[in-house]
Amino acid sequence: MRNALFIAATVIGTSLLAGPASAEPLIWGIQAEQFEYRVGEGSDIHAWDAGAFIGKDELRFVWRSEAEYAVDIDNFETLENQFRLQTPISDFFDAVAGVRFDTPEGPDRVHGVLGIHGLAPQWFEVDLDLFVSEYPSLRFEVDYEALITNRLILTPSIEIDLPLNDDKEIGKGGFGPTLEIGARLSYDLIDRAVSPYIGVHWERIFGESANLARAEGEESRSVYAVAGFRLMF
Repeated sequence: MRNALFIAATVIGTSLLAGPASAEPLIWGIQAEQFEYRVGEGSDIHAWDAGAFIGKDELRFVWRSEAEYAVDIDNFETLENQFRLQTPISDFFDAVAGVRFDTPEGPDRVHGVLGIHGLAPQWFEVDLDLFVSEYPSLRFEVDYEALITNRLILTPSIEIDLPLNDDKEIGKGGFGPTLEIGARLSYDLIDRAVSPYIGVHWERIFGESANLARAEGEESRSVYAVAGFRLMF
């Protein structure tokens, strides 16, 4: 963990020293890609994937938050906050470094974050992150905005979380991935600032992580109908 934080601090410090002239104006934004209610066979879920940034073209500070709140048990199944610095490494990709704090059901966890974020060919938005700690993991996310009309947008998405070590206290088995696939149909109500949507969200746990879930009386797969809205300012 100390090595991860040292690497993150080195990347951050180097980026700051190489930053643009102070005369360049600050830019900022707030975005909630998902703010939704999920209805399925198990507990209903409040979920969000949101964040904010401030900085300049060459260096931005980014806060990102993801959560799933189970209505029936009145508790967070997952709650994650990341604090990252982001700097360009090509025309379409940025390098990121920072810290992730998890406060799930069970013990809290802290990870160093190293990754890349950007647009792949055909305008697929891609995130690839390595979380470094006593319980390391990899996360790969990709989504795509398919314009049906100028205002009606279909957004399919895939996320894979791969633990690289056992963390049985929070139900993670080494190399037992969690796969999430979704599709959300949104309508830009106010430009792209407010976009209500409906959709479907599917999750499946594999390997030792699935065995741990079943041992706790949980299902290894879930399907939800979702309704929510996107925000962008």
